[in-house]
Amino acid sequence: MEIEVRGDLPWARPHWEDVGKQARAAAISPTGKRALFEARGDIFSVPVEDGNVRNLTHSSGVADRTPSWAPDGKTVAWFSDESGEYRLMVGNQDGMEKPREIEIPHATYFYTPAWSPDSKMLAFTDQALHLWVVDLDSGDVKQVDEDQEAHPQRTLLPVWSPDSRWLAYAKRLHSHFHAVFVHDMEEGVTHQVTDGMSDALDPVWDASGKYLYFMASTDYGISSGWLDMTPFEIPYRHAIYVAVLAKDEASPFLPKSDEESFEDEAEEETVEEVGDVEAVEDVEEIEEIEEVDADDDGDAKEEKDDDPKVVIDFEGLGHRILALAVPARAYTNLTAGKDGIVFFGEAIENQPGLKVHRYELEKNKATDFADGVGSFLVSADGEKMLLNQNGSWRIVDTAAAPTPGKGTLATSAMRMHVNPQAEWQQMFREAWRFQRDYLYVPNVHGADWDAVFQKYQPMVEHVGHRSDMTYLLDILGGEVSVGHSFTFGGDNPDVERVPVGLLGADYVVDQGRFKIEKILTGESWNPNLKAPLSAPGVEVSVGDYLIAVNGVEIYATENLYSYFEQTANQQVVLTVSETADAKESRRVTVVPVGNDMGLRRIDWVEGNRRTVNELSNGQLAYVWVPDTGGGGYTYFNRYYFAQQDRKGAVIDERFNGGGSIADYMVDLMSRDKFGYFNNPAGDRKPFTAPLAAIWGPKVMIINDAAGSGGDMLPYMFRLKGIGPLIGTRTWGGLVGIGDVPPLLDGGAITAPRWGFFDLDGNWAVENEGVAPDIEVEMTPSLVMQGHDPQLEAAISECLRMLKTQIDNGLGEPAPPVRAKRPGK
Repeated sequence: MEIEVRGDLPWARPHWEDVGKQARAAAISPTGKRALFEARGDIFSVPVEDGNVRNLTHSSGVADRTPSWAPDGKTVAWFSDESGEYRLMVGNQDGMEKPREIEIPHATYFYTPAWSPDSKMLAFTDQALHLWVVDLDSGDVKQVDEDQEAHPQRTLLPVWSPDSRWLAYAKRLHSHFHAVFVHDMEEGVTHQVTDGMSDALDPVWDASGKYLYFMASTDYGISSGWLDMTPFEIPYRHAIYVAVLAKDEASPFLPKSDEESFEDEAEEETVEEVGDVEAVEDVEEIEEIEEVDADDDGDAKEEKDDDPKVVIDFEGLGHRILALAVPARAYTNLTAGKDGIVFFGEAIENQPGLKVHRYELEKNKATDFADGVGSFLVSADGEKMLLNQNGSWRIVDTAAAPTPGKGTLATSAMRMHVNPQAEWQQMFREAWRFQRDYLYVPNVHGADWDAVFQKYQPMVEHVGHRSDMTYLLDILGGEVSVGHSFTFGGDNPDVERVPVGLLGADYVVDQGRFKIEKILTGESWNPNLKAPLSAPGVEVSVGDYLIAVNGVEIYATENLYSYFEQTANQQVVLTVSETADAKESRRVTVVPVGNDMGLRRIDWVEGNRRTVNELSNGQLAYVWVPDTGGGGYTYFNRYYFAQQDRKGAVIDERFNGGGSIADYMVDLMSRDKFGYFNNPAGDRKPFTAPLAAIWGPKVMIINDAAGSGGDMLPYMFRLKGIGPLIGTRTWGGLVGIGDVPPLLDGGAITAPRWGFFDLDGNWAVENEGVAPDIEVEMTPSLVMQGHDPQLEAAISECLRMLKTQIDNGLGEPAPPVRAKRPGK
């Protein structure tokens, strides 16, 4: 029997879609009358007030990215993969004519387009951190420099001098510090401006051409280890500087003094003083001639003012770098405005977005400009600013702090015709290119990548839903055979989710009712956890029966959670009773939570800690490391140092979700003791130098659900000889992800950017994991009986090590005698 099933597949049908919420990669027109946005692969032009929203590309199934507007206002540029690879497109700002296409020598992904002020050149960067310049008249493309270190944060941001001759940018040195460079387009020579002894970022030119501003940090130091955990919570700040470019230019900060002005008594001039002018006997006639000369030169003078010639004297330039009168803080996004005006953002702890400041060189003073800013750009004329503020896009005047709400752009009017089948074809090719271009090694782990494309590309036409596309991309990524091969997100249909309230409790069925068997407390001290049944005044106890929710009686024949639909974070009246027959029942008002994972996690952790304390008779500490990011940092700091009076420690890194490299933890666990200080209090027990440590033996528990940073932590633990590893082999995903652009519909596929090799020069841990020294499985029968075989084995091993490695410290020696008198 032949059966053919056909579906309507409405998700694959072309349709119109609002894409304003997907607006990204913004640009502002030269006078701030419009803004450009990339949204779902199309380029849109949005007016401030008058006119319509324009779709300049109308290219569903093509990725048009990172638009930029020429300073002359006539043209816009963007990068498009319509040809199958990204190329530079230059077209009219109204989108009415076919754009010009410029092929770039190295086909890959491109970033940070920057127009020269004369609108004749465009600088940009690429995936491999090369800096390119294209001459738009000839179409010639040349590489002028490249960054030295791959980093998740792209900071190679080219900016042009006002005369279009010089290109300034900051690039990373092999010290991982940035230095400011300028490239001379006329001479083809690159000069380093800062000495590399500070982390110098974000150079921008003053509109006058006299100065170059930049930010620099002298406490960047440890934060240069961007993959390490050690820099967590160690702030670094930038000050802002200005370089006086010409040696004969005065400092803008020379002392000023208010003085009365007066006229020179010798007002009359002789004919000889006038120069070539002969037979002029009247001063007024001389003035008329001077006025004529000035008028004749008017056009040239005006042109010079509009297009200043930038002169840079590199000799002695380092001594002409001056600090602005702004305190060093967490600044970012230094941006030039009109002559003598710069803007910069400040990241303030516990405040959303950036606080933007406006600085005036003449006053040497910064004032607050806007709060809650996600990003900002200044127009070519310096008069307007494009703000992404509190979720909205606005164009505002730069002269003073903007009025709230004024200049909001109608991005909600951005609509495009979406062809899902065309998009899926583009996304497949994009994902294939991402693995080709961004993977940490160029051989794609030995895969015949062209053959892989040919194998899977025909399947795209059979995709009928975004979930099909996700599955296909997952298979594609699997061909790389690499850890951290993930695909997620994208334009999946919205599904209404019904929030279910949870009480943070476990139940058993007894006499047809739900009986409370356990109440999760959340360890009440924790401010981030809410335990609905353990708050003071909530009269609910283990052993109570749930009788009703908001007056609706509960029976064990129904799903318990059906009674708690739409109750998360809402007040609920529970009826509870000590007996199943509901005699002497009582009512209690509680607020269910939407997720009790945090409560269950802390219950597991604290249960393990109590087990370790009990089985070791108080001798051992227990520290769980859930990841090597912020959560693991918090857990380690709280549990490790609070138990530094213990004689040894069980470090549990099972289920470690990774993050950074846990050098911070390993350094602390392996630190050396240098001596003691006496303690003239209590029992006078001396304390160690350094103090914050557990000096006795340590063991680490590992399992196959620990990976990435959770692979690296036990690898370093073993390499440093801290102690044995107990449990099962870790996941084996030691590659770093990041720096890969999103897919067209907002989804993502990873292409790991960094791989690890060991001190012998061999690729390590990835696809291998870290094996235990003592293998212990979580035997189901023992787990069902309430045992944790791995934890118990770790306790036993650490206690065994205590017999030979115990560190009881030293007692205080006899007081020294240092005061001596001769002859006595």
